[in-house]
Amino acid sequence: MMAVTDKTVDVRRAARGNHIAQAGPGASEGGALQRDFVENAQFVRDELDALRRDQAKLQQAIFEAAQIQRRLCAPRARTWGEFEVAGEIFPVRHLSGDFFKVMELDSSLGVVLGDIAGKGLTAGIWQAHLMALIQRSARQHLDPAAVVAEVNHELCHDDGQPPLTALFFARIDQQTNQLAYCNAGLPAPLLLRSNKAVEDLKEGGPMLGALKGVTFQTGIVTLHPGDTLVAYSDGVTECRNAQDDEFETERLTAAAMAVTGVCATKALFSLLGAVLDFADSCSPGDDLTILVLRRRGAIRAEQASSRTKDCSAPHRRSTSASRLKNTDRGGRSPK
Repeated sequence: MMAVTDKTVDVRRAARGNHIAQAGPGASEGGALQRDFVENAQFVRDELDALRRDQAKLQQAIFEAAQIQRRLCAPRARTWGEFEVAGEIFPVRHLSGDFFKVMELDSSLGVVLGDIAGKGLTAGIWQAHLMALIQRSARQHLDPAAVVAEVNHELCHDDGQPPLTALFFARIDQQTNQLAYCNAGLPAPLLLRSNKAVEDLKEGGPMLGALKGVTFQTGIVTLHPGDTLVAYSDGVTECRNAQDDEFETERLTAAAMAVTGVCATKALFSLLGAVLDFADSCSPGDDLTILVLRRRGAIRAEQASSRTKDCSAPHRRSTSASRLKNTDRGGRSPK
């Protein structure tokens, strides 16, 4: 918008200058045309300055909204008994259509990852509403399928034409170490067993907000010591590089297998780094969100591992690391 306005000013100046030149020196209207040009040029400059001020205010408002959005997704890392959870969003704009949430639900822990169709202001506004619906439903129903079905019911009966939303909701029972989940339209999360086996969590149903009265299913898995769950939005596997290749599920699985056995936070940053290193100079076309849930191993094994493994983000200041750090400011990474 700024470039177009600047170009308009230049065109007007050139046109007025040509008019004066054609009139020739000594023309009776020369002085009037010159004054008219100066007044018009000043008016355009004032309008341009006003537009710049309005744009700066809008950018500041969006930045502040992005910070609020990130706080709504807090905590980004949490330890709950034997379980570690870490999540991160890498937005392509200030405001993201992706979201995640970790919340205590009486004696269980709720984990949510969602992807609202679209990006920017519209998706950001709907996000707060959706998260409120999920938290309310999760406190009313034990069955994840019932939680997701109620959220879908609310969206489908909303007069505001809500966007389609993909959602993964899971509830962890600390007594049984079981994870009950419902996956509504997101790529199937990966469950990496400590014995290197990989399972896809596919039980669930369609995306939310499209069909009324649709039935959802609940899946149940037991998390053993050392097992790791990786949930993600489709922006991760659809991220492209300069050759127009997609990152795809196979690369994500390989990257996840390479970090099994480390803490959730380090696994999270390693996975995000793998995606951004694959994209290299290409900016992601969609928001990237990854959530890692891990059940820690036996206490003795964890204590031995802690002597050699760092549970913080990687210290290597690579291109991907600096781009990840930039998300903490709510901004888009540079190309």
